[in-house]
Amino acid sequence: MNRILIVKLLLVLGISTNINARNNGMSQKIDKKDFDPATLLWYDAPAKEWEEALPVGNGRLGAMVFGKYGEERIQLNEETYWSGGPYSTVVEGGAAYLPQIQKYIFEGEPIKAHKLFGRKLMGYPVEQQKYQSLANLYLFFENEEEVSEYKRWLDLETGIVCTEYTVDDITYCREVLSSAPDQVILVRLTASKPGSLTFKAQLRGVRNSAHSNYATDYFRMDGVGQDGLMVNGKSADYMGVEGKIRYRAQLKAIPEGGTIKEEDDYLLIDKADAVTLIIAAATNFINYKDVSADQTARVSNYLEQVKGKSYEQMMSAAVEDYQQYFKRVSLELPKTANSYLPTDKRMAQIAEDADPSLASLSYNFGRYVLIGSSRPGTQPANLQGIWNNDMNPAWDSKYTTNINTEMNYWPAETANLSELLEPLTTMVKELTDQGAQVAKEHYGAGGWVFHQNTDLWRVAAPMDGPCWGTFTVGGAWLTNELYEHYLFTRDKEFLTELYPVMKGAVQFFMDFLVEDPNTKWLVTNPSTSPENPPKAPGYKYFFDEVTAMYYFTTICYGASIDMQILKDLFGYYIETEKILGLDSELMEKAEQTRARFVPLQIGKDGTLQEWTEDMAQMEDKHRHFSHMYGLYPGNVISVKRTPEFIDGCKKVLNQRGDGAMGFSRAWKMSLWARLYDGDRANNIFKGYLQEQCYPQLFAKCGKPLQIDGTMGVTAGITEMLVQSHEGSIDLLPALPGEWDKGQFNGVCARGGFELGFTWENSTISELKILSKAGEICRIDDGKNLKVTKDGKKIASKVNKDGSIEFKTIKGGLYRLIPK
Repeated sequence: MNRILIVKLLLVLGISTNINARNNGMSQKIDKKDFDPATLLWYDAPAKEWEEALPVGNGRLGAMVFGKYGEERIQLNEETYWSGGPYSTVVEGGAAYLPQIQKYIFEGEPIKAHKLFGRKLMGYPVEQQKYQSLANLYLFFENEEEVSEYKRWLDLETGIVCTEYTVDDITYCREVLSSAPDQVILVRLTASKPGSLTFKAQLRGVRNSAHSNYATDYFRMDGVGQDGLMVNGKSADYMGVEGKIRYRAQLKAIPEGGTIKEEDDYLLIDKADAVTLIIAAATNFINYKDVSADQTARVSNYLEQVKGKSYEQMMSAAVEDYQQYFKRVSLELPKTANSYLPTDKRMAQIAEDADPSLASLSYNFGRYVLIGSSRPGTQPANLQGIWNNDMNPAWDSKYTTNINTEMNYWPAETANLSELLEPLTTMVKELTDQGAQVAKEHYGAGGWVFHQNTDLWRVAAPMDGPCWGTFTVGGAWLTNELYEHYLFTRDKEFLTELYPVMKGAVQFFMDFLVEDPNTKWLVTNPSTSPENPPKAPGYKYFFDEVTAMYYFTTICYGASIDMQILKDLFGYYIETEKILGLDSELMEKAEQTRARFVPLQIGKDGTLQEWTEDMAQMEDKHRHFSHMYGLYPGNVISVKRTPEFIDGCKKVLNQRGDGAMGFSRAWKMSLWARLYDGDRANNIFKGYLQEQCYPQLFAKCGKPLQIDGTMGVTAGITEMLVQSHEGSIDLLPALPGEWDKGQFNGVCARGGFELGFTWENSTISELKILSKAGEICRIDDGKNLKVTKDGKKIASKVNKDGSIEFKTIKGGLYRLIPK
């Protein structure tokens, strides 16, 4: 019996077919190549490993869906399940040793400086806590050794992951989604024949047993009545910090037809027509100082709130909530025959056969990941968003702030997702707590400082070792990232909220900066250019007592990234003072200090200089492009404003090549876009897809899965199509030849503008602009455009550089057409 007859028969019998109808509809669209390849990831085989699974998330709860038959696994995360508990890494009295460390560095003895910093200024514990895996839901099905018509997909239009396959003429479907309105994960199982769903379910905890000193966590697995399962547990002690997190994950099964019973820690469901599994989870975490919540009460409350709701009701509410973010923006690029292949096969063929729509899919997947891992009121997206399979994840799945955390949020403003910056804003405010203590105790300074890593507990002192811990501008970089929110929205209320954070960061560096005895410039000391070791007198491999490794030092003074970040920070602070007018005396001092920063320099090899001193590098293909911060994401280097440094930038990029880790390639895309070379950026993107990207478009960092490259690619694609950092809107600034036509709607530009534009033959054919703040709008190369509003011509001014500008009103919609 074919599917259509089965559906008709079920309708006659009065059995709900909405889910199967929807799933079969997408399955048929895939067969007919009648779907949008910019919003659907699909595959013709299950995930073989966790890194190939498909993610769902609501900002707080995440799941990775394998899409297996026979034995399905759905791996679960809750954002606040970390090792340890509230703690501090501040070490008192370190500031007394700072002058000697600075003296060693200025006198060319970096290893002595490194060792003294390691003994006296490193935070303690030297490392930080770990993000943990919560649990795994296993579903066991009999007689599914062989299946046909297998497909699994992630529909970015709905945020739902589906798995479908056929066994003995019965088609089985599973939907998985993470609901923000109801704060639960939903699993819906259906079959094309009534009474066909028979399976066992088990909710398994995860324990850190790799090292005995980590394995102080525990969990217990129990049934809940005849229709539920639960896992209760506590976090691990780590590095002397007691595990204070208590957590609970609970599943409730709602079968339609058939029978259900609990047996030990399994649920046995027999001959059901359909089944909905509801998963709730919570911890006792309230904030970085307080873990006094009742996780059991929280879970009970979540389950009570969905009591009596149908799957359709919960699913519809979740999709509606998700779409309020996702539907804001759309990007259409040319489709080819390859666009309709399974996503992994599209990625494999991208170098040989053009598939511009794969860039649209990558752009949209990045937006999906941010929506799924950063919502107002949640924690910020960490190295893996909220998706983590390992109790000892790479780099602890923390917040690494010498590039990675910032990159996670690069697309937030342009992708019309401003609200999703709130968790990062909250984290930065919280970091000023220990950050102020570190400023005082480690550096003898006012204000606040934060380095290159933090965790759930918002520790702020240097960590890992002096090679990494001497990055004193992590907090400054994050502050600059937050200021971008004001540039895009012109929200003065937010600027007032950010002001104390910005002022505190400036106050620290006013105290910390010292005069270079040779040039008299003001520099940071100690400093580092992440994570690149200089090749110069005094720099050599040695056995480091902090890391217990034979390694190098990166310690220096006045790394270029420091001075570029501070040039932006001080500039943004000065502009903020002019707007808010709160402390004119400090503003004047900041202006005087900024004028004495180390200027941009070109080294003897013709490259943009990475350090104040003209030093070579030990690793000539280094993955970081720290001294290119000023080109992107910063606003210090510019083709238009600082053309004398552009050849030096290109020489750095060419010398280091187009390879390296996922985050590095994503960064290079935006750097080349800022240099107006779209074909180079596109070639890097293709190499990223083939070499540093997992099949579901999560980035690799070598091998570990991270989201930074995923988000960086979304930002890079935007930079290729629209830029606004120069004070005007530049459309198609780095358009690849393969992207000769397309449409971009809902993308945002600085000044409070939302754009919709279409291009043909690489030329803008239509442009619409929504002014959200009533600012003056400037368009590059717009002298041949006529500005209209409500069908009437609006006065515009043509500038000497060929740009046009016109006044706007808040809420006004403007259309620009060729004259």
